[in-house]
Amino acid sequence: MIIASKYLVPKGYAAMALFPFIFVHDQKMKENKALINHERIHLRQQAEMLILPFYIWYVTEYLVNRLVFKDRKKAYRNISFEREAYANETDLTYLANRPFWNFRKFLGVEN
Repeated sequence: MIIASKYLVPKGYAAMALFPFIFVHDQKMKENKALINHERIHLRQQAEMLILPFYIWYVTEYLVNRLVFKDRKKAYRNISFEREAYANETDLTYLANRPFWNFRKFLGVEN
């Protein structure tokens, strides 16, 4: 389910996935196929990790990356879940063929 709300999406972000919902900043963003696919990749990641462990892992990776990069944007972009989603957001068939726990392929840092 996709919900448009400028109040639920953090400032500076277009969308956010919180299982089982996708929140977009405004109604027009519902039509952005790459953005919605990116968020659907996150929903799959969340489901396969049984939701709560996903959020713990996500925040932990972000905090470690903040120490490594000392830059919040670089820390965010180097979270394995984000790297997988960004790398595959334009492939609208990705989820149909995605291996289980494929985010592991994106662990580590990318400068």
